[in-house]
Amino acid sequence: MLSRRLPFTAVSFSWGRSGLSNLLPSQTVQTAQPSLHSLSVCPNKASKIPFCSSSPQISAELTDSIPQPPSKQGPIEPGLYLVGTPIGNLEDITLRALRVLKSAHVILSEDTRHSGKLLHHYSIKTPLLSYHKFNEAQRGQTVLKRLKEGEIVALISDAGMPGISDPGTELVKLCVDENIPVIPIPGPSAFVAALSASGLSTDEFTFVGFLSKHAGSRRERLTVSANEATTQIFYVPPHKLHQFLEETSSLFGVSRKCVIAREITKIHEEFWRGTLGEAEEAYSTHQPKGEITVLIEGKEDSPVVAPSESQLEDELRDLISSGHSLSTAVKLVADRTSVRRKTIYSIALKKFGKQLGSQSDADPCKPQLDE
Repeated sequence: MLSRRLPFTAVSFSWGRSGLSNLLPSQTVQTAQPSLHSLSVCPNKASKIPFCSSSPQISAELTDSIPQPPSKQGPIEPGLYLVGTPIGNLEDITLRALRVLKSAHVILSEDTRHSGKLLHHYSIKTPLLSYHKFNEAQRGQTVLKRLKEGEIVALISDAGMPGISDPGTELVKLCVDENIPVIPIPGPSAFVAALSASGLSTDEFTFVGFLSKHAGSRRERLTVSANEATTQIFYVPPHKLHQFLEETSSLFGVSRKCVIAREITKIHEEFWRGTLGEAEEAYSTHQPKGEITVLIEGKEDSPVVAPSESQLEDELRDLISSGHSLSTAVKLVADRTSVRRKTIYSIALKKFGKQLGSQSDADPCKPQLDE
């Protein structure tokens, strides 16, 4: 997820707390392996993450020492492999990802120059082939042909998981339609990392990603998000953060809690916490740099307040005065309140039964009350 704006696709998730913990990577345990501790990360100074290391030989030793699969597992089978790559810290790549990248016949990359730095860091010699949103339509059939011929194809994005606010979805659809295996190799994801450390509800959330450039479409999506009870997650370009905070403060309300996660896993990682109103004020005078994920708490359910008896009488009186029968008036009031129909009918009979005479008894629409 690096300085791209693909059309947003909101995805909602719901699970128990234990379900989320199973999805997130285990906490790193320090060991006596010097190769892992010797890796260094360069700070992000542009829209692309510069990959660098103080000891390239160590990276080569790490990839050379990647354990081979047990005999019962066998070699890597042909298919499309969606490989997660680091979103800033080079240590956040799995041994399985490195093994797949080394074993593939070709690696599809969003930016071959950018990804080349990652492969060079780990001494991976697999050929790179560009695959991005501007050529995925024409490139898809070429890749599909190679997959049908039995090749192992790895797909990576500039950072994170392919297909999540990144190219890859269309190629996956093609493979699924042709019954070609699609294998995810899980890796870092900015929005999951931000959510886990946000302090907001993780039981249910909606990942929106990048919003539309068009004001109307953007406002329509934000209006939907503002009324959802789940945590809302957005990717926001730094130069549009102030505009985003103005729009969300207006639609969500200035008191809604939010978290602004910036430069996750990088040297200048930062989590800002407060309300949307406070965020709008805090970021009104300066524009932050780097990759930004904004999380906004869901809308709280307003407590349902039952109308008083006098309010129910007023509603019944208005309906009856408008020509509705007593039973119809009872039904209409019951449909728009939380009060039981039997209770409303008792109030109606007590207040309006005499003035309507026998009308309610003769009415064939009179509701059948539960005893």
